[in-house]
Amino acid sequence: MFYYVSKVAWFFATPSNLLLSLILLGFVLTLFRRLRTFGIGFAFAMTVVTIGLGLLPIATYLMVPLEERFPPFQDDGKPVDGIVLLGGSVEASDSISQGQLIVNESAERLLETIQLAHRYPKARILISGGGGTVFGDGAREAPIIADYFRSIGIDPARIIVEDRSRTTSENATYSRDLVQPREGERWLLVTSAWHMPRAIGVFEKVGFAVTAYPVDFRTGGGSNNYHPFAFVSDGLRRLDVGTKEWAGLIGYYLTGRTNELFPSPHSSSAAVGSASR
Repeated sequence: MFYYVSKVAWFFATPSNLLLSLILLGFVLTLFRRLRTFGIGFAFAMTVVTIGLGLLPIATYLMVPLEERFPPFQDDGKPVDGIVLLGGSVEASDSISQGQLIVNESAERLLETIQLAHRYPKARILISGGGGTVFGDGAREAPIIADYFRSIGIDPARIIVEDRSRTTSENATYSRDLVQPREGERWLLVTSAWHMPRAIGVFEKVGFAVTAYPVDFRTGGGSNNYHPFAFVSDGLRRLDVGTKEWAGLIGYYLTGRTNELFPSPHSSSAAVGSASR
């Protein structure tokens, strides 16, 4: 039930959808004589707000705390037993219909996992991602990625497919149940930097100790964060992503899916330490 409620609620709460709806509402109000002036003013105001949110770097300020929460992974020479790749980088339905792998703006998750597979040739590779549609199961992402990995020469014996999950919380639960990680094993968790806090939080919650390997950074850092966007659509897209992730963090914390509102590397290390004692 949580899955369906969250998906439907987010469809209407997505900033770009909400702003467009408010503009349309203003035009609808102009159909009523007594509300015509108000409707015109409201539609104009919402249009200005939409343009402002699309061009100004407001969305970047939402993303920066998320992406800076977990620093880039530094190879310390310790062995890696496994790699967990979270879904979200492949357009599953399109890949099936076109007969080739079609990636989206999070393709770095996939590319970095391929590099890690070569860097740690003995590590198992767990691909976690099922169908993420509200109505029906939809095409499952993990098997599509697994087929691609096999086609480029990655040993099939290393690949583990988890294709039941539809949410980050389910990613963690089903992945843990599938691989049954042993005490002392080191698993790298590959997902977008802005998604890493919530992902780490749910993996900690289910008792699967992982090491963050953030990729797909959307912000440049430093003065680059102050630059306006060249296109309204770019700013609104980042606003949608950032707002959704903060809403996810709040929702997961309030429903008990994470132990902290904003998981950090410090809390992650503490959880691993307590699990090993």
